[in-house]
Amino acid sequence: MPMKKKTGVVASRAVKRRKTGVAARKAAPQRPGMSKQAGSAPGLSVALNGAKSTIRRLRAQLTRALARIDELQASADTDFMLDIPNRRGFERELHRSIAFIKRYHASAALIVLDVDRLKPINDAFGHAAGDVVLKGIVAVLRRHVRASDVVGRLGGDEFALLLWNLREIDARAKAAALEQAIDGLNFTFRGRTVTAGASAGVAILGLQAEAGRALEQADSAMYARKAQRRHEV
Repeated sequence: MPMKKKTGVVASRAVKRRKTGVAARKAAPQRPGMSKQAGSAPGLSVALNGAKSTIRRLRAQLTRALARIDELQASADTDFMLDIPNRRGFERELHRSIAFIKRYHASAALIVLDVDRLKPINDAFGHAAGDVVLKGIVAVLRRHVRASDVVGRLGGDEFALLLWNLREIDARAKAAALEQAIDGLNFTFRGRTVTAGASAGVAILGLQAEAGRALEQADSAMYARKAQRRHEV
């Protein structure tokens, strides 16, 4: 029958074309650097491994750099001899604390304390003796504050304390206690026993507090107290 014969011829030609196409693909050469499966090129694998190695190296360098930044930041804010914040470090902490006070309606007290008679000790026995006195005073201050409080050195023989949750009457009592504790310290240099002493001034940190103004108030109160102590002596 004519129709069946034509259909058979068409099918035979289609099979022949498929076989010819498969043979051509098998005979075609592959491009250099490429494997039979996509994504498995040796060059690409080497590039990926190199990128991962570079990322690990850069991460290690970044970690070291950040650690160094932390060290430099700490050194810029710390008094190395006394191991407490210096003026820069204390003022930074004071600004943070005042922001906390204003946000959460907390309270704190600022005490500025100046060492008495440190200059005569330096003049008579040298600055090494004066350093011993300062270290002894810092030890006293640390014993009289809580872990949440901050003790800093503003410079020379002047210190500052940030004390949390103290009313004015309690802050003044604390200042008097610090004076008494430091007055009781004795130091012996070249066979001579000497005392230093300290005068303390107080400022209360409330919702309207400003760091610079609070330091000025406590500093003025400290000098007034120093003059009073001289008169008492």
